[in-house]
Amino acid sequence: MPPSLPEIRLQLVDDVSPSAPAGFLRLLRRRFVATYPDGSQSPPFVYDEVDRTAIDAVVIAAHFSDGAGVRHVYLRSALRPPVVFRDRLRSPYPERDPAGSLWELPAGLVERSEQSSAGLRACAAREAFEELGFQGDPATLIELGPSTFPAPGICAERHFYFALEVRPEDRAEPALDGSALEHAGVVISLPLAEALGWCRSGAIVDAKTELGLRRLAEQFP
Repeated sequence: MPPSLPEIRLQLVDDVSPSAPAGFLRLLRRRFVATYPDGSQSPPFVYDEVDRTAIDAVVIAAHFSDGAGVRHVYLRSALRPPVVFRDRLRSPYPERDPAGSLWELPAGLVERSEQSSAGLRACAAREAFEELGFQGDPATLIELGPSTFPAPGICAERHFYFALEVRPEDRAEPALDGSALEHAGVVISLPLAEALGWCRSGAIVDAKTELGLRRLAEQFP
């Protein structure tokens, strides 16, 4: 077991978030005081974070075993504007330029009506159809370990990981959600071992995808 974490308590002093109308994301700016294990306190400090209505997301590893017993997994290309416009002058060393498109496991936001164990499964099944074209029974999804915080210093978003075993011949055209960023996306399948090799080589750079692939490999060695 890991050692106990230090008991540092945060007290909210006031909320100084901007009053401008929020878009998809909302900036929270709050002032806190930290109380440490010895009872001492920090001076008040301001901390910024990002919030949104649908704060959590599911990540889906759709997979199948071929006739030779080789496990395959589905990936989808995803265009990410922050990567397109990343300031290369602030990079610590020359990096590969993916032009903003990444290979990822499909993922999607959890709606308010889906904030339950059954709701998460329904959300994952919906996203598997929208992004890959597979109709999946929520009851057949397998949880791939505990949820994780992908960027806890910026956002309280959690990722919930699921595996969905599929048959390639059942795949239909993905329904998509109408987003301009999903248009012209590509769906591929490849051996799970090869996908993990892409992680090691840097061909896959999306963190939730690498974690989902590694958990899938643990579940289906």
